[in-house]
Amino acid sequence: MSPSPPAVSVRGLVKRYGRTTAVDGLDLELPAASVLALLGPNGAGKTTTVEVCEGFVVADAGEVRVLGVDPAGAPDALRARIGVMPQGGGAYPGVHAGEMLRVVAACAAHPLDVGWLSEVLGLDTCGRTPYKRLSGGQQQRLALACAVVGRPELVFLDEPTAGMDPQGRRLVWDLISALRRDGVAVLLTTHLMEEAEALADDVVIVDHGRVVAHGTPAALTAGEQHDRYEQGQQHLLAVAQREAQLGTGLRGQHPARRPRAGTRGERAGDEPTLRRRVHRGRHARSSRPVSSRNTSSRLRRATCTSSASAPCSAHHEVITDRTVGSIRPCTT
Repeated sequence: MSPSPPAVSVRGLVKRYGRTTAVDGLDLELPAASVLALLGPNGAGKTTTVEVCEGFVVADAGEVRVLGVDPAGAPDALRARIGVMPQGGGAYPGVHAGEMLRVVAACAAHPLDVGWLSEVLGLDTCGRTPYKRLSGGQQQRLALACAVVGRPELVFLDEPTAGMDPQGRRLVWDLISALRRDGVAVLLTTHLMEEAEALADDVVIVDHGRVVAHGTPAALTAGEQHDRYEQGQQHLLAVAQREAQLGTGLRGQHPARRPRAGTRGERAGDEPTLRRRVHRGRHARSSRPVSSRNTSSRLRRATCTSSASAPCSAHHEVITDRTVGSIRPCTT
């Protein structure tokens, strides 16, 4: 029996945006019924590679085959066989979560049961919540549900657990493992080393649009590629620490947060501006603190919690049960 063709085959992929080369001669191959993790820092070319495979972006050079078909232009026959979870979510801001999932399911010939999938991913309690008021983790889970509701043969997941809490991340990991058991090929991008090691059959580490290491998680952490793998880990850790510092460590130095001239925080012991204006007989209106506006705004935009209705273990029992076999691609 001849081996089955790969679900995704990429040879010499090149994609440029102006003078910037986002992907520079990248090669990868995703066998059927397996998980491939594309690992790398921001700007490494992961999302561009996935978008070329999805048919959203046309390659400048190289050969790409998805389920044996050139994805350029994304033929309708190919669209019906793949599921896509984009990095930005992709839902309408005002649509309810349940409505969005039902609309996507209506486009498939043999979709999964929407109620069952919502319960598995913890979306059953926020079905009537507008997308823009969902938490970041709930938006990610809704995007994942839209990607798998049509029973695809191949799923592209662009950073599927970004912004999720540990419980939500574990649910997504269990769902990806169930997809693999049911014969679905999964190509995912991630920044998390532990996620790649836990889920992937093969790992491709990318930097500056090129493959710097490739192999199974066990092979990358031992043997001749160990040094290159360690270098990749150190590079990703440095990037994560630098992004964390930019997000939190420099908050007090951000120009928008510095006291403006004439305010109470300008100089120690300075007379408050409002008091000086009252002394001069001028009427000064005091503005409400920013924190008050943020607090009231958060209260008005209160969202539901996806995991409050059922404990984590209950979700695990559902997702790891063999009834998940219903995700298996429909061959009728």
